[in-house]
Amino acid sequence: MMQSFTTSDGLNLAYRDEGEGVPVLCLSGLTRNNTDFNYMAPYAKDVRLIRLDMRGRGQSDFDPNYNNYNVIREGGDALELLDYLKIKKAAIIGTSRGGIIAMGLAKNNHDRLLGAMINDIGPVLETAGTDVIMGFLGQPPIFKSYRDAEAKLPTYSVGFANVPTERWHQEIRNRWIEKPDGLHLRYDPNLRDALLAQSHGDNVDLWAYFDAFEDLPLALVRGENSDLLSRKTVAEMLKRKPDMIYAEVKDRAHIPYLDEPECLQVLEQFLRKVR
Repeated sequence: MMQSFTTSDGLNLAYRDEGEGVPVLCLSGLTRNNTDFNYMAPYAKDVRLIRLDMRGRGQSDFDPNYNNYNVIREGGDALELLDYLKIKKAAIIGTSRGGIIAMGLAKNNHDRLLGAMINDIGPVLETAGTDVIMGFLGQPPIFKSYRDAEAKLPTYSVGFANVPTERWHQEIRNRWIEKPDGLHLRYDPNLRDALLAQSHGDNVDLWAYFDAFEDLPLALVRGENSDLLSRKTVAEMLKRKPDMIYAEVKDRAHIPYLDEPECLQVLEQFLRKVR
């Protein structure tokens, strides 16, 4: 059941809060929502699993000022949710953008984290991957209906293999809303304007943020066909953080679904550490 809370700047953000145990806050990808973690949720045993729709995504309010779609503000929203739930410390499971937010929290709000598991993201974003994201970000879906998407999405999803048909059907419904005039985004298209505006600023050295995980439990999964996170970057991450739990996920690009066998093994090890 989805609930909501009001941020300090007046937006209603939706979240799901289920289970008991160590608090685990799930932060989704750039254009995604809490459903990113539906496949993983049944395997997250003995935890309090909190899944947030970040501002402008899913069932949360869109921000009238698109400049607030940035990792600092979104990290602040995550902390405000923890405060609202009276949680002092939580582990983060961050997919893509959510993993970058986790890095920011590790550096700037270190005392609030129990650790982090990040999904197909690192301190270096490969241009091939960011170009793909900018190619669809904020644009109307190219598919006309759920049925049209069911027929075509597997072909468009380069790097994914051995995905069950039912999974494609669920992914389509997680990503888009079908209305009489076609498919619509489940996020604010102004996210595109936000990223374009922020791309003209100074480049942030994300390695300094990654290094803030030094004394925290950390796990990483990478899709073997990822175009956003390279093996070279992973090698440097492991050099800097030798105890990082790591697995590469077969037949996946950006992003793994988190219920693949490799992901579940990493999840189990990570949760054991944060407990």
